[in-house]
Amino acid sequence: MYLRHCMTDFSKATNPLPSQVDVVVVGAGAAGIAAARRMMRANPASRGLSMLVLEARNRIGGRAFTQRAEGEGLDMGCGWLHSADDNVLAARVEAEGLTLDRTPPPWRTQAFDHQMTPADQAAFGQAFAAFDRRVSEAAARGEDRPASDFFDPDGRWNAHMDAISGALNGARFAEVSSLDYDAYGDTGVNWRVREGYGRLIERLGEAVSPVTATDCAVRRIDRSGPLLRLETSRGALTARIVILTVPNSLIADETIRIDPPVPALLEATAGVPLGLASKVHMTVRGAGDFQPDTQLWTRTDTAQTGGYHLRPFGRPMIEAYFGADLAWGLEADGPAALFDFAASELVSALGSGMRRRLEAVAVSGWGVDPWSRGAYSHALPGHAADRARLRVPVEDRIFLAGEATAPVYYGTAHGAWMEGRRAADAALAALGLAPCDPGEVPS
Repeated sequence: MYLRHCMTDFSKATNPLPSQVDVVVVGAGAAGIAAARRMMRANPASRGLSMLVLEARNRIGGRAFTQRAEGEGLDMGCGWLHSADDNVLAARVEAEGLTLDRTPPPWRTQAFDHQMTPADQAAFGQAFAAFDRRVSEAAARGEDRPASDFFDPDGRWNAHMDAISGALNGARFAEVSSLDYDAYGDTGVNWRVREGYGRLIERLGEAVSPVTATDCAVRRIDRSGPLLRLETSRGALTARIVILTVPNSLIADETIRIDPPVPALLEATAGVPLGLASKVHMTVRGAGDFQPDTQLWTRTDTAQTGGYHLRPFGRPMIEAYFGADLAWGLEADGPAALFDFAASELVSALGSGMRRRLEAVAVSGWGVDPWSRGAYSHALPGHAADRARLRVPVEDRIFLAGEATAPVYYGTAHGAWMEGRRAADAALAALGLAPCDPGEVPS
């Protein structure tokens, strides 16, 4: 480790923060952990530089969070290593003593051929591929419009495609920029961490635990003086550099206020808001009725429906997934509403006996979580360029990073991780220090 730090355990709220450090990383999710690790592995010329990571929650990991239930690790946030063959975190799974599961995702299947014959499923796949082609052609022309503009006006599958957009984007296609949607990088390879993706991020965060203060919410960053002054729930401190890795929503609504305000930054965060995806993990009795790792959409005629992953990892469980306005409405009504909706859909599809076979064991609530207020970002129509605007530092001393600033792998933990490393390198350059040696093991 090349960065100096006090050996105080900052995770204990009774221990005071230092009055001044060189670098503060705000947020201990994937981007914040990556930024802090990058700083700690920086060129030896940075010896003597002090750093602190401030996290509002009482845990690290951010929107990567694995809950233990029924003896299993259940991912409440990110759960898939998307584009796994080009994912910087995939190689870390087994190195951290966890299990990399390469079972293909179930997304292209429809369990029991429910409401969709094999011919229907093929037709839907063709319709979605044609939609994607139309979006790509428009993006090549530089068009930044609602992605829904490229639906077939008479398309049979438009509602089902919008339901899937709720899972992909956390929003319906009418709220999604066609240019931004086309920019997403997807190699089609998706793997999982058996013990939980959140567990992987947690383990990677152990390296920065000595410089991490949890239960420490940053309320204000005053940039009016020669040093940045941070006002937190555990007191104030000053820093030369701040790497801000919190969700866009907290900046847009000024839960974390930057003074004097930065209008361009506020506009950009508003242009790339967080959508919502909510999960319900349920146990199911008589799980042998279901083929492991299959997918069920109970309805294809409406976007107001959920997707159901049957027996993930072969477990006797069902993982329900709701997106967009459906998820916002259900979360507003509380965890019981999410389970009730899931149970009602499964009963409608599979028979009245299903309700007594189901039991909710874990329900997410990212929309009502005060430190996320959403799940992952999407650019609004006309705002695809705002992701790049978010990467522009403020006075070369406030640097933003997170999944929302990722140009290609936005909405993913590995995209956030890559952005955290980028911001750390930019911060080091602003301090006149060299970034990590390219020959080093990546952080």
